[in-house]
Amino acid sequence: MDDQRRAGVLAHPSSLPGSSGIGDLGPWAVRFLDWAAEAGMRVWQVLPLGPTGPGGSPYDSRSAFAGNPWLLSAERLTQAGLLDPAPSDRAADAVGGPVDYPAVARSKDRCTRLAWERFQASAPREFRREFEAFVEHPDRRGWLADWALYAALKRHHRDAAWYEWDEEIRRRDPGALRRAASEMADESAYQRFLQFLFHRQWTGLRSAAARRGISLCGDLPFYIAHDSADVWAHPELFQLDARGRARKVAGVPPDYFSATGQLWGNPVYDWQRLADERFGWWVDRVRANLAWVDLLRLDHFRGFAAYWEVDGAAETAEGGQWVPGPGRPLFDTLAATLGGLPLLAEDLGLITPDVIELRDQLNLPGMQVLQFLLTGDETDALDRIPEHCVVYTGTHDNDTTAGWFASLDEATRARVTSKLSCDDSQVVGQMIEQAYHSAAGLAVVPLQDLLGLGSEARMNVPGAAENNWRWRAPRSRMVLSLAERYRSLAGSTGR
Repeated sequence: MDDQRRAGVLAHPSSLPGSSGIGDLGPWAVRFLDWAAEAGMRVWQVLPLGPTGPGGSPYDSRSAFAGNPWLLSAERLTQAGLLDPAPSDRAADAVGGPVDYPAVARSKDRCTRLAWERFQASAPREFRREFEAFVEHPDRRGWLADWALYAALKRHHRDAAWYEWDEEIRRRDPGALRRAASEMADESAYQRFLQFLFHRQWTGLRSAAARRGISLCGDLPFYIAHDSADVWAHPELFQLDARGRARKVAGVPPDYFSATGQLWGNPVYDWQRLADERFGWWVDRVRANLAWVDLLRLDHFRGFAAYWEVDGAAETAEGGQWVPGPGRPLFDTLAATLGGLPLLAEDLGLITPDVIELRDQLNLPGMQVLQFLLTGDETDALDRIPEHCVVYTGTHDNDTTAGWFASLDEATRARVTSKLSCDDSQVVGQMIEQAYHSAAGLAVVPLQDLLGLGSEARMNVPGAAENNWRWRAPRSRMVLSLAERYRSLAGSTGR
């Protein structure tokens, strides 16, 4: 992260307005960039961009490398000559209703299959060559083949997890893989096409951001979903039994969010095997993600120092244990292979001295969250925010600031307003101002807080299995006068 003071906004593309049931990489994303630029924002932080399961969690992705086809824009496909223009509905364009993921999955699949048919039938030669170059690029040829076959087999098996497939395919018998690749050739080609489209649309959106002086900050989950192309293709890198079931799974011990801890269920890595292979899979993964963004947040950074390991048969995370993570050797290998690493450490939760030591050895900026700082006992917490960090009002795992404040007991609300020197009605605006005025090099505010929304706009409740990741911004709230207010604040605070 550079030394410039900057302001940024946290919003996943799925949360943007639009008429396709989910925010996407199309015209509304560019309109959002216009609004963010007017608001003086110079960083757009997104959540992980990988393909998700039916619940839509970006942190439970089915690939560490692939992009989410549900974020593809039909308008962009029309502009590329792959779809016929749809009737315009300006009223629907402004809607930001909750995402219905099953409905989105069906509608996006219909749309992209029509685009694939037209591409095969009539795409210009230059367009076809662009697709071929994408598929054959050495940085993606390996993972793309694994993902395409996995996705094709998932469809063939009616979305059953890979560890429930026939034994020969589950354990990747070479002959069975060859037969599957032949039988699934058409579907695999379609899946490659989807990744080509995602790359094309994301690259265009990133260029649009750069033209507006906005850098992109991505998010790299520490773990990957058990039912993913990566675990299926590289079972030796994870702690699995002979049938592909996880012997040990990930989570966190009891904490602020859950009295029984959080049992995530992701298989944990075989770090010794990864080290023996010079962390090749991790190097490829970080390289691929940095090709998409300018700055990359390392989710669950504490896992690199030590992670919470739970027996695969456990029903809660309470009985787990801390196990040493890969530590400095992984980052030394990444730096030696990839050069400078524009990384940000998500160092929240139960942070022990070894986590702080690793973060500081690597000179990575950490995170400060005002919702946590303001409810603590330290009276000078706001004054002690360091320069080398990113400050947030809240994150995707917190309630919105308005919702958070409303949920506090009377004594805690009084403590917060005393620290902020304001009354109850001014808390959201004052917290944003405190973030901007802080010493932190980068101040990031969730879009929900910029728009002053309450708990109805919360993105995620950790530990809750349903109704997360669905929030979408109402276009009516993203007005120019609001953008001008934040631009003025950015100017007055040197951001």
